[in-house]
Amino acid sequence: MRLLICDDHVVFADALAHLLRTHGKDVVAVTHHPTEAVAALRAREVDLCLLDVFYGADIGVQWLGEVRAAAPRSRIVLLCTKTDDALVSAARAFRVAGLADKRQSVAEIVTLLDRVHAGESMLPPRTGAARAPRHTGSAERFLASYLTPRERQALSALVRGVDTAGVAHMLGITQTTARCHIQSVLAKLGAHSRLEAATTAVRHGMINPVTGEWIIAG
Repeated sequence: MRLLICDDHVVFADALAHLLRTHGKDVVAVTHHPTEAVAALRAREVDLCLLDVFYGADIGVQWLGEVRAAAPRSRIVLLCTKTDDALVSAARAFRVAGLADKRQSVAEIVTLLDRVHAGESMLPPRTGAARAPRHTGSAERFLASYLTPRERQALSALVRGVDTAGVAHMLGITQTTARCHIQSVLAKLGAHSRLEAATTAVRHGMINPVTGEWIIAG
């Protein structure tokens, strides 16, 4: 089993890599930011990617589209210290295979990784009330049409994990204007964060999570 670890806590990442190697796992790369993980994945294929959820003020889930594109056959496990419905929903939207609690023992994490590698899904159930699955329909088309072309481009960028500076560069605008577009997207989608906006777009079939391309025309 070839593994990549990405966690901005250097000591934790190095210690986890060492412990996993003592359990017979082939840790081929230890990185400390998703951009480094994407570069490593493009250079070498792995079976499992262990990605931390938070990197300072950044949210690792925002890079899942790029990670998925760089390693389409790799299975992804998120490292976290708490789980909520928003995280589970985002994980499902980006086809994450499991969530590993950093407070678990190494033996428990190894067991989880083995099960994920064997093809199992190790995502917890949502804690909230179950909701019927939704499909792309008139409501989603109306929601998508409510966004301006610039806002649609900004939302597509958020799904692919692009930050404000990246959005500004892609659209040829200032970072201040990019922030305005992003805030407008959040307001129109009723989202409280960029992660929630990206998750909403993917969950409702508005945007392809791998390519960032719009599925809903208009």
